[in-house]
Amino acid sequence: MAFTPKLTYKGKPLVRKDNELYYGNMTDPYVLYLQIMTTKPVGDQQVADKVHLMLLSTDTAKAPQERVMRQTTKIGLYNALDIGSIWLQKANAQ
Repeated sequence: MAFTPKLTYKGKPLVRKDNELYYGNMTDPYVLYLQIMTTKPVGDQQVADKVHLMLLSTDTAKAPQERVMRQTTKIGLYNALDIGSIWLQKANAQ
């Protein structure tokens, strides 16, 4: 049975566990890893504030340090996903 994601962004799966998110297909050469570093209150909810993102290779033969292709920290989840989706699109097109 094929995996069907409950949440997608720009047509790619977005999977969250606590403060960690993975964006992209694990069968592609690269995926995006996002870690919510801080949150801020907006109304009665907590919203992601500082988000660290990494473009990771899905090649398990590489050492963990070698799998990180690019990384940065952005303010806001939308900003992080926006720049990360561009990275992912370019990396997977090569």
